[in-house]
Amino acid sequence: MSQETLSGWVRKLQAREISSRELTRLYLDRIERLDPQLNSFITVTAESALAQAEAADARLANGEQTPLLGVPVAQKDIFCTEGVRTSCGSRMLDPFVSPYNATVVERMNAAGAVMLGKTNMDEFAMGSSNETSFYGPVRNPWDTERVPGGSSGGSAAAVGARLVPGATGTDTGGSIRQPAAFCGITGLKPTYGRVSRYGMIAFASSLDQGGPMAVTAEDCGLMLNAMAGFDERDSTSVERPAEDFTAGLNQDLTGLRIGLPKEFFGEGLDEKVRGVIDAAVEVLKGRGAEIREVSLPNSHLSVPAYYVVAPAECSSNLARFDGVRYGHRCDNPEDLMDLYTRSRGEGFGDEVKRRIMVGTYVLSAGYYDAYYLKAQKVRRIIADDFRNAFEDVDVLLGPTTPELPFALGAKADPVSMYLSDIYTIAANLAGLPAMSLPAGEIDGLPVGLQLIGNYFDEARLLGVAHQYQQETDWHTRVPAAFA
Repeated sequence: MSQETLSGWVRKLQAREISSRELTRLYLDRIERLDPQLNSFITVTAESALAQAEAADARLANGEQTPLLGVPVAQKDIFCTEGVRTSCGSRMLDPFVSPYNATVVERMNAAGAVMLGKTNMDEFAMGSSNETSFYGPVRNPWDTERVPGGSSGGSAAAVGARLVPGATGTDTGGSIRQPAAFCGITGLKPTYGRVSRYGMIAFASSLDQGGPMAVTAEDCGLMLNAMAGFDERDSTSVERPAEDFTAGLNQDLTGLRIGLPKEFFGEGLDEKVRGVIDAAVEVLKGRGAEIREVSLPNSHLSVPAYYVVAPAECSSNLARFDGVRYGHRCDNPEDLMDLYTRSRGEGFGDEVKRRIMVGTYVLSAGYYDAYYLKAQKVRRIIADDFRNAFEDVDVLLGPTTPELPFALGAKADPVSMYLSDIYTIAANLAGLPAMSLPAGEIDGLPVGLQLIGNYFDEARLLGVAHQYQQETDWHTRVPAAFA
């Protein structure tokens, strides 16, 4: 039963074939029994989840049919949750219990979802392997000696192992799509501004975007229906008419123009991964899509530009964690400066410190123009490349990652870790919607296919993904140890 999809559970709950309490108990039991192998959860909220489930059952009995009523989900531990620890995977926030809900949590609650707990993540969302968490690394359900990707690795691993039918993630440079690819699930990064960032602990404010992670494109569409929408509390939120992201799932792909960026298929791409992507292209051609080669000539600049912009914003955002108001506070500080330096030194991990130092450097007098300002100009050039490409095609397609999930501890060099996101970062710099879906397996490990759309074109991306998933079964596969 645990292999049912989120959308399948919605239908079963509304048909009264199962109660929300039974369903919640099913997943809580799986988490208790199987998560010690993965470490995908930081906090499990069993008592409140069962209370939410009972409330959902009462509403279902009264004939209510809100989008996710009674369906269990998990929240990435970057979203503030009232009365529950919100740690962001860091010692700095280990004692922090949020006094309010993030907008995403608020909207999921209003849709009737049952929160099972908070998922593990790279500290402050900084990482591509989920090895920087204060609570220890998350393990990939397909091979527990490998990483699940990051920073939303806990959510990806939990969904991949079917410990939960859907979970939220955040994507700053690929942190939904890369772990979705590594764990064999579907994950969507919406257009920047589509989902409110209020109550989502900031890493890089101009890049961060929350989104859904689940088994299928249909599941992601249902979750996005609940998550998306204008929020006056978030100055980056975009006001647009409400949209049903599942309405066009069955739309024919005949005449759809799919572009293959030649830069995504060059040096550095594993040949076996290329073979999987080529096979996926043939499936979409069979559904009527037209395939064209396009160019994103400045995409090679996305990684260096990102690793100037993101650390700069991180150094500013994380200045608030100083040991004074909340979070970790050092013992017996001698004076205010000692309080600041020891609290931050003890509370932050190595990767967070590294990015704060880089960000402070590129924003400093004498270096701002040389690094930060130049990176922002490059960012505009990258966005222009996408704009030009979308004059000729409707959707861009390529690999999500250049390689398979790597072994825990294999990438001690930060630069090699940063290159794991080489195909995903550009979409964040441009603010475009993008998603990853399972497209094959190599040596028993999943391979992700990435789709990138024009601004606010999530419905089209989900439709293409759904049509692909009607022809293939990669998304239905579950790691043997968790089947």
